[in-house]
Amino acid sequence: MTRQERTGWLFTAPVLAIIALVFVLPTALALALSVTDYSIYALADWSNLHFVGLGNFTGLLSTPLFWRALGNTLLFAALGVPMAIGTSLFVALLLNDATVRWKPLWRVLLFAPYVTSVVATAVVWRILFNQRFGLINRALAAVGIAPVDWLGDPHVSIPAILLFVTWKIFGYNMIVFTAALSAVPGELIEAARLDGAGRWGRFRHVTLPAIGPTLLLATVMSVAGFLQIFAEPYVMTLGGPAQSTTTVLYFMFDEGFKWWNLGQASAVAFVLFLMILAVTIAQTRIGRRHEWL
Repeated sequence: MTRQERTGWLFTAPVLAIIALVFVLPTALALALSVTDYSIYALADWSNLHFVGLGNFTGLLSTPLFWRALGNTLLFAALGVPMAIGTSLFVALLLNDATVRWKPLWRVLLFAPYVTSVVATAVVWRILFNQRFGLINRALAAVGIAPVDWLGDPHVSIPAILLFVTWKIFGYNMIVFTAALSAVPGELIEAARLDGAGRWGRFRHVTLPAIGPTLLLATVMSVAGFLQIFAEPYVMTLGGPAQSTTTVLYFMFDEGFKWWNLGQASAVAFVLFLMILAVTIAQTRIGRRHEWL
């Protein structure tokens, strides 16, 4: 090992040690728990701890609530990712227009929800969605539409939460897309315009390929985020009504900290990890196919 390499390892060693302490070690312990029946009884007496192998994982296959939570999570991701990405990209394109005034102010205002507390904003939106005195239903009543039980009706609870989540997170992707759009060569767009390409043609054939890597990154991050959604349904609906907003992470939380089935909860965590890993690999391959990587 050269002197330069030793110096590099010396400077990175503290960071690697912290990563090992707060990530690698807990992950290894969680994996060990996932193959046991660790529960509150084992916490009191280690003699109650037994090795069950893949029993926790196979047990999930016969748990109806897990499948319900998995379906809800996939629905959140399938609906939420296009909403979040589409809204962020649309607003970024608007702010990229040279005729828009006060761009820094708009960016700050639109980015602000992302850095606010998710619990605090979820409580505010829960009040806005209130069927009796929420401002949203009051606005609907003003145009002659009957009040909607946004958080109490299983058919509209997921769209209501998705509306809040999109408002909460789209500012981050908007800033990322704004930076990507500013790096698109203006001469390419001007050349396409001179060749007769309309606004949609310039976006499809020039802008979109240029921001492809950024779009892939934002999509990967958004999918991972929506597959891990927890705080929003926990604060706004407690997984209801009728378990319509119970997600995989919410199910894991209940198993681990409500029923103290920590072995089962650890198994759920690794199932979720494998889901996110599989989706990320698939998205990466699609990006390579389109030469975005």
